[in-house]
Amino acid sequence: MTGPPGTPRVLRAMNDRAALDLLLEHGPLSRTRLGKLTGLSKPTASQLLVRLETAGLVVATGTTEGRPGPNAQLYAVNARAAHVAGLDVTPRRIRAAVADITGRSVGAFELPAPQSRAESVVRRVTEALDGAVRAAGLVRSDVHRVVIGTPGAFDPGTGRLRYASHLPGWHSPTLLDDLAAALPLPVEYENDVNLAAVAEQRLGAARGHQDFVLLWNHGGLGAALVIGGQLHRGWTGGAGEVGFMPVPGTPLVRRVTRANAGGFQELAGGRAVTRLARELGIAVPAGATYTDEAIALVGEASRAAGGPYGELLRSFATGIATGLASMVAILDPELIVLSGGVLVAGGEPLRALVQAELAELAAPRPRLVIGSVQERPVLRGALESALATTRDEVFDTTSR
Repeated sequence: MTGPPGTPRVLRAMNDRAALDLLLEHGPLSRTRLGKLTGLSKPTASQLLVRLETAGLVVATGTTEGRPGPNAQLYAVNARAAHVAGLDVTPRRIRAAVADITGRSVGAFELPAPQSRAESVVRRVTEALDGAVRAAGLVRSDVHRVVIGTPGAFDPGTGRLRYASHLPGWHSPTLLDDLAAALPLPVEYENDVNLAAVAEQRLGAARGHQDFVLLWNHGGLGAALVIGGQLHRGWTGGAGEVGFMPVPGTPLVRRVTRANAGGFQELAGGRAVTRLARELGIAVPAGATYTDEAIALVGEASRAAGGPYGELLRSFATGIATGLASMVAILDPELIVLSGGVLVAGGEPLRALVQAELAELAAPRPRLVIGSVQERPVLRGALESALATTRDEVFDTTSR
């Protein structure tokens, strides 16, 4: 907010924002209830609601239990005050969604990912966005901001995508400029695992936690680090790229990105699950990808009481805990969230095994939980990230 602190304009804007946040959290409220929650007098709460209604930020939605009178009138955030979009990009597909300012998803679209050339990336990204916008009954100019989640991270110095050689077409040095020209609205880019952490922080298992690690296993092994409530991305955006992290129990492989082997992924990645299964004589179910096969195997192992499947789950848990021990020794987080299809498939049996193993391997004892945002967490995180910035802009009534 602009303006000297403590001035009437700034104080009004602070009260406006507090009221809008309460309406987002609680849903429709009467002016009496809003006054109690904000600590404002009835006249001040009434003036506030008139101001927000005039600004198009709140709307009257009816009355409590059908009773007449100003004190029974309910008010809610105007869902159409702003819209945002999020994109989740993988080597196989691009998934897009649009949400209104309340966070409700109002349109979605999906199409196959490009296999080569930056021109194809620009075309597919705009097609995905426009498809979701049309599904929402909107036009592109209705969207205030787009957040795009991809594997890896765009180097802030060069603008080129790093740590994601498996994402065809996204490595042109002019890609960000080309996308900016095609999308004349604010566009932000974020690592996909970081966005899963944003979703858990705002909506899921990490709500209220300032220091946590999210370990992701779905199409790759990675981590997101939240320190002091903020994502820690590192100097080049590579913080959390733990797949190649050297760990005990795996060969020391040099130039790992070229070899595409070695490190933590050899113990806890999706391919490690299928390899363990074959070593134990377990038939690997046919899946479209190794991730699908790993999800099926871990899910079956979590339901089995013992035998080869029990051994599979124990070995997998030890591999996970081995890598986490190094991360915990450095970061000492309050919480570790296990997310992504392979880890979520293990559920409570896998979580308990990893918790027990980690207690043996690391001095700090963070609590482990399974991520609770399990439906499209990267896309949900992209929308939440876009909403956070857009709400700050739209809800700022200092200049009104």
